[in-house]
Amino acid sequence: MTEYRKIKRVFKSRATLEGAGVHLKRAFGFHEVKMFDPFLLLDDFRSNNPEQYLKGFPWHPHRGIETITYVLKGDVEHGDSMGNKGVINAGDVQWMTAGSGIIHQEMPKGDNAGGMYGFQLWANLPKAHKMMDPRYQEVKSAQFPTVTRQNGTKIKVVAGEIEGVKGPVTDIVITPQYLDVTLPANASFDLPTAKGHKVIAYVIEGKGYFTKEKDLFSYEIEGSDGLMTDTNQIIGNESLILFDDGEGVEVSTAGEPVRFLLFSGKPIGEPIAWYGPIVMNHEGELRTAFEELERGTFVKEHVA
Repeated sequence: MTEYRKIKRVFKSRATLEGAGVHLKRAFGFHEVKMFDPFLLLDDFRSNNPEQYLKGFPWHPHRGIETITYVLKGDVEHGDSMGNKGVINAGDVQWMTAGSGIIHQEMPKGDNAGGMYGFQLWANLPKAHKMMDPRYQEVKSAQFPTVTRQNGTKIKVVAGEIEGVKGPVTDIVITPQYLDVTLPANASFDLPTAKGHKVIAYVIEGKGYFTKEKDLFSYEIEGSDGLMTDTNQIIGNESLILFDDGEGVEVSTAGEPVRFLLFSGKPIGEPIAWYGPIVMNHEGELRTAFEELERGTFVKEHVA
């Protein structure tokens, strides 16, 4: 019998400003880092007002992490210190491994109607890979496979594998699973998960039940009013679910559909020293990184 995961905590995404003044919602990041290992941060940027995103994320450094940008609406221009440049459009994914150090920029442009909608996930790198050569993947929308189940559930496979279908974003250090799941009304979705792996889900449209249990129970919910307890099982848009350990997850809907992103990965379990765009294991490594930025030696020679 499958041991389905229970809800450990629910987080409501919070408004914040990043880059040169981009308005976004942060689902988790920094303060909750130990809870989400091997993931570090998830930002939700969606707006129909270009003034809230056009200033973008001008040239800035990263070291020690991988950043995954997934666009659902609009365009994002990008460039980096390795000479990569281009535009990702609706449905595309940019997966960047910062490794030993990269300087890049991301400039949201929106669509013809001024709409912008996307997400950026940060994944940590273990100590053995912190100083690896940077690398970059750009995957277009048409390259992503979709698994369709008999009940109408659609599962876009960004990374990892489901039912023998593999996502095109590969060669990722922490080998995570990244799914975009759309579940119709009055349906259910279940997925086996590896024991010991961290599993999180972020609701991006509608609402659903993120537990197999149907009896009322309490879980912690963290929002603008601080940490509370709740017994409302149905969870809606811009909410992030952190699951307890188990062998699988089950999500179901009632009278309306739900769409959510699901991430899973094996925790790294190493110390974290984090300041801004640089994530290392120890404070001394952070100091070295910022000293190198000042000296102009931050970006290392790329080994082909």
